[in-house]
Amino acid sequence: MRALVQRVSKASVTVEGRVTGSIGRGYAILVGVTHDDSYREAEWLANKIVGLRLFEDDAGKMNLSIVDVGGSILLVSQFTLYANASKGRRPSFTAAAHPDQAEPLVSFLADEIRARGIPVETGVFGAMMSVEIVNDGPVTLMIER
Repeated sequence: MRALVQRVSKASVTVEGRVTGSIGRGYAILVGVTHDDSYREAEWLANKIVGLRLFEDDAGKMNLSIVDVGGSILLVSQFTLYANASKGRRPSFTAAAHPDQAEPLVSFLADEIRARGIPVETGVFGAMMSVEIVNDGPVTLMIER
């Protein structure tokens, strides 16, 4: 699994003119699933996300987690994180898991994060989404398991 984690001051996702998820301070996370991913990778990723210290303390150091600041997460499935553009001009998406495998893992990831006390909003799996992100910092990390 790959997760592009962005620290945000606010973020939202809209599908067919309707906001399906919106948060204030926290993380906007784009997550991709590949063929050999399982619930074990999703659980590892949930622990990693919740434990990350990407928010500044009073001394200006990244020492605080999303739990410490009372933040939320906007989680959006993003199969293009597994694109391969090394040859030609059109990316290949063969490394991305089929929706039948990916959708349950993304849903499980959201539930695992919620189980750790973090509010999670989501997009709509497989839908054409408009994602608005106000990156704070900017702080952006790619996490892969």
